[in-house]
Amino acid sequence: MATEKDGKKLSYEAARDELAQVVASLEAGSASLEESLKLWERGEALAAICQEWLDGAKAKLEAIKPSL
Repeated sequence: MATEKDGKKLSYEAARDELAQVVASLEAGSASLEESLKLWERGEALAAICQEWLDGAKAKLEAIKPSL
C-alpha cells in the first residue's frame, strides 16, 4: 500500500521528507523516463499521505473550535 512503509503508516514528516527527495531527483533530470515515471508515482502517493495528515489535523481543529 502506498501509505505504508515496512508495514507502518508514514508520519507526515517522513512522507514530506521523502517527497522532497523525489522532487529533487526529478528536478535533477538524470533519471530515465521509466525511473522518472516511478518517481512521479511515488511523489503522488507521498503527496496524498501528506494531504491525509493535513486533512486529519484540520478536522481535529474544527472539532474543537466550537468549544473555544
